Amino acid sequence: MPQFHILVVEDDPAVAQSLLSALTREGYAATHHATGEAGLRFAQKAAPHLILLDVRLPDGSGFDVCRQMRQHGLRQPIIMLTAQQEEMDKVLGLEMGADDYITKPFGLRELLSRLRAQLRRAYGELAAAGANVWFVGDLRIDLTRNQVLRGEAPLTLTPTEFKLLVYFVRHRQQALTRAQIVEAVWGYTADLESERAVNVYIRRLREKIEPDPARPSLLLTVPGVGYRLVDG
Repeated sequence: MPQFHILVVEDDPAVAQSLLSALTREGYAATHHATGEAGLRFAQKAAPHLILLDVRLPDGSGFDVCRQMRQHGLRQPIIMLTAQQEEMDKVLGLEMGADDYITKPFGLRELLSRLRAQLRRAYGELAAAGANVWFVGDLRIDLTRNQVLRGEAPLTLTPTEFKLLVYFVRHRQQALTRAQIVEAVWGYTADLESERAVNVYIRRLREKIEPDPARPSLLLTVPGVGYRLVDG
């Protein structure tokens, strides 16, 4: 399964830990924040694929946070979590821009089913492609054949370039540091020389996957951090 990044905004430590453990077991990357303000900041910075947002937060209403996320241009699915069962709360959440609503206590199986449905709806082909084929922009990445295609034309990537691209796809929309990239792709602790080498590999990869390497639209530089893969 392509690895999606889920943001959990929940102030109850026990509920948050249960959600993080379940999401991790299911193969998702998951990040937790306990306040609406911290969750909003993280969502703007990291662009997670889906947000689980509690209605009752220590710094205000999750409804307000949901509205602010939409006002800031965040379009990923938002599932509201609440202990309230009143129909009015559900209607209010949906009016604020939420995509779904689940009432506590809930079963993890139900939550995961709702989550998968929202991911399929939002990301379509990527969510349904399974573990072997991923899509980024107009690129098709076939893990079975270790092949990248643009349309019907295969791109010639070295094994390291392919591994680098797969790492970015697994963490799409996340800002990755050069040290993270070195440790994940090359398997050793980064130093200054190896971090500089990342820049060279990024340039080579851009020359092969970007429609215009001089103006990258897929593999972007994040100043002061590293690089981020987007959908173009």
